[in-house]
Amino acid sequence: MMSLFSRASYSSVIATIKAHRLLGAGIVVVCVIASYWFYGTYLSASATTTYVLGTVEKGTIVASVSASGQVSASNQLDIKPRVSGELLSVLVVAGQKVSAGQLIAVIDPSSAQKTVRDAEVNVQSAQLSLDKIQQPADALSLIQAQDALAQASTTLAKAYDDGFNDVSNAFLSLPGDMDGLKNILYGYDATPSKSQSNISAYADMVDSSDPAVIAFKQDAATKYQSALDAYNAAFLAYRALSRASDVAAIEHSISQTYDTIKRIADATKSANDFLGLVKGKLTDKNQPIPTTLTTHMSALGTYISDTGSHLDELLNIKNTITSSEYSIAERTQSLSDLHAGATPLDIQSAKLTLQQRQNALADAQSALADYYVRAPFSGIIASVNAKKYDTAGSGSVIATLITDQQMAELSLNEVDAAKVTVGNKATVTFDAIDTLTMTGKVAEINTIGTVSQGVVSYAVRIGFDAQDARIKPGMTANAAIQTEVHQDVLMVPSSAVKTKNDANYVLVFDPALSAAEVAKAGSTGIASSVAPKQVPVQTGIADDTNIEIVSGLSEGQQIIIRSTSASAKTTTTSSTSSTRNALGGGPGIRL
Repeated sequence: MMSLFSRASYSSVIATIKAHRLLGAGIVVVCVIASYWFYGTYLSASATTTYVLGTVEKGTIVASVSASGQVSASNQLDIKPRVSGELLSVLVVAGQKVSAGQLIAVIDPSSAQKTVRDAEVNVQSAQLSLDKIQQPADALSLIQAQDALAQASTTLAKAYDDGFNDVSNAFLSLPGDMDGLKNILYGYDATPSKSQSNISAYADMVDSSDPAVIAFKQDAATKYQSALDAYNAAFLAYRALSRASDVAAIEHSISQTYDTIKRIADATKSANDFLGLVKGKLTDKNQPIPTTLTTHMSALGTYISDTGSHLDELLNIKNTITSSEYSIAERTQSLSDLHAGATPLDIQSAKLTLQQRQNALADAQSALADYYVRAPFSGIIASVNAKKYDTAGSGSVIATLITDQQMAELSLNEVDAAKVTVGNKATVTFDAIDTLTMTGKVAEINTIGTVSQGVVSYAVRIGFDAQDARIKPGMTANAAIQTEVHQDVLMVPSSAVKTKNDANYVLVFDPALSAAEVAKAGSTGIASSVAPKQVPVQTGIADDTNIEIVSGLSEGQQIIIRSTSASAKTTTTSSTSSTRNALGGGPGIRL
């Protein structure tokens, strides 16, 4: 008994423990759900996004690449051309003293000269176009525009007059056509007994129960009634019309008459199809063709020809009226534009075209200058390695120059080296002289790279624009080489441009925030319940802080420079974790 009681007691204890564990697990689930509800409804609602605003500005962007190396201990420099071609002349000899910028050799520039000449013509053409649209319209142009408008108005007036005549002519013959069609279908001359209407008599001549006969007969009857209704309405409208009626009434009558004649033409064709079916079936049965049937079909042919002629005339008039109305609107606008002069958009477009042509000319002139090889610094020609009529290229050495000019020899990776050309400006700093910054330009780029551990690098030499006794050979030099300079371009801070799926965009508020809201935001930003809009942009070059905007934005447009989000998500996660551990996260009794 004792043993049984002990076992029962033990079982009761175990059951109680299990019940408590289930209750504890239920409490944990409820707490977790409540925690997530609290996060989703309260804490998430308290999360805010702050936007720092800015505007699109115009300015200058200088793209550059960085390089490092040492001040060169050698003062020997190879003079290499930037272009390829036949040497027309070599103007120096070994041992000759030369000054900076002195002409060393000339490469055949004929193709580059042609490019410059064409670019100059394009600039002149763009300038003439700009001057022309900025001038007020001359008297001759105004007279010509006024005459063109008057001619279009005269053409329209004549079209209305011709349209009235065509409607009148149509109603001279349409009554006869309608009477003839009525007699063919509903007269009583198809049979000698004259006891049936023609439409029924013709059906009975073959087989009035034939589905084809029934269908053709019904179609002829239906289309005749439709044509009759349209004719009666159009004729009443025509009787109220006169040549003195307003143009709207005449134009309506032309359209109404045209639609009526189309219905009459359809009814005539349907009647002819019905009689043609009857004739065909009689022929198939070798039965004689009634003379009346032949006469009726001949009359229908005349009606078809008559309605077709009227349709052509009215359609031509309708088209003439429409084209004349368009012509009047177009010539009225043209005359108004002449009086108003060029729009700001037209002038801006012409100025942009002129600027593009001027840029192309500047590029062509710069390319032409490369055919004239000059000494980058003053010094003495140590050797001459080319002669007249030789073919020179960017990798060939025309002459070697020994100079007192201080230079830095730097190393560029293959990506940056592809962006740099001889003559690019540079600024150089020195680790040993913190306060010194030198300006210079690229004097030489090694065309053969050096491979080290799989990385290709190219040696670049930069000549300083001035001398400084503190600069010693072997000193560490750091250079920023300008690769591109774009002036007076639209630009935004680099942080404003985002990228998604290889496409760039900028965030803006649409509509833009008011001046009061912007002033309130200041530099700390502003919270907004309205989500900003993504505006796709095309970007150009960039520097350390700004990036060029080629298209997509306009000067002065409000943009979002950056945004920050504040939420209590971390705190919520920690609270949920702590609750879980407190209620059941620790070890329990194993059963």
